[in-house]
Amino acid sequence: MVAISETARHETAQRDYYEILGVARDADQKAIKDAFRNLALKYHPDRNKEPGAEERFKEIAEAYAVLSDAKKRADYDARGFAGVAGFSQQDLFSGINFEDIFGGLNFDFGGASPFEGFFRRRAAAQRGPRRGANIEVELFVPLERVASGGEERVRLTHPAACPACHGTGGRDGAAATPCPACGGSGRITRSRREEKEHVLIQQVTLCPSCHGRGSVIEHPCPECRGSGEVQREESLTVKIPVGIEEGMALRIPGKGMPSPDPGGTAGDLFVVVYARRDPRFERSGADLLRLESIPLIDAVLGAQLHVPTLDGSASVTVPAGTQPDAVLRLKGKGLPTFGGGHRGDLYLRIAVRIPEHLTREERELYERLRAIGGRGR
Repeated sequence: MVAISETARHETAQRDYYEILGVARDADQKAIKDAFRNLALKYHPDRNKEPGAEERFKEIAEAYAVLSDAKKRADYDARGFAGVAGFSQQDLFSGINFEDIFGGLNFDFGGASPFEGFFRRRAAAQRGPRRGANIEVELFVPLERVASGGEERVRLTHPAACPACHGTGGRDGAAATPCPACGGSGRITRSRREEKEHVLIQQVTLCPSCHGRGSVIEHPCPECRGSGEVQREESLTVKIPVGIEEGMALRIPGKGMPSPDPGGTAGDLFVVVYARRDPRFERSGADLLRLESIPLIDAVLGAQLHVPTLDGSASVTVPAGTQPDAVLRLKGKGLPTFGGGHRGDLYLRIAVRIPEHLTREERELYERLRAIGGRGR
């Protein structure tokens, strides 16, 4: 069984996670999963006794733990190793189904997963309060903000530790005391013996006095009524990176749900960013798409158009003889690429308006065109 030390995590941080697994930055989950499985089978110390195999396995496992989780991967892509520095090892690995990854390969990891024993020992040794759950909110920003980056405000209402009792639920911050009815176990055990069958029957139920918590609050806090939580309205500032991709999550540490235990740390807030719907454009990665409608005469003879862009108005030449659904490209008029040094393009799809009602003079002109062979050209 392999335990991943904090020292190993620090050393792993010197190498890019994508490089460790040997996958591209835009690799899908199947490619990431396959790469991890192949490398883990190769370097697991139960199979590979070469010097350095165990350390190699540790960094492979950590890289997969981050890249296989959508939120952690987005945070790593956005902020690098600093984006995942706040995660404990249990946070990283607890959501991975190793049995699903290695099932059917007849590979002995010594348990349901290569980290099962590690987490069992860690959970048994852990005595501190639990961490609060994470919160996820959606934020819709204008395309101009995607292009320039900058700050946006996020308003949310969420539970927070009661400031009057500091989350203990007791008046003036008094701690809960062990429940006298169950002795702090949270369970009541009733036993009876069947003399004829020589069988001892035990019935275990939740303690009705503490409702399974194992502790009671003698004098509840008047502000939160003993819950240890209050609803808090907050307005937070989020920094939007230039070219942020659709659905990317930004992590704000400590702004999630409060810990269920007194003195525990709060979870994190994940702000999932999307581009707000814009009537002018449709976003496609770093490119922008726009439908431009022109009259038939402009498609035939050519024209000069003025179209909106994120930087203002731009002049576009429509060549003579432009066909319906033709696409014109305005290079560099799209969005900046996230983490890159160039911009996408603006694509104009041309829709040609065919006149439905003609004046007598217009009809005569079209008849003349047909008569001189315009139909075949």
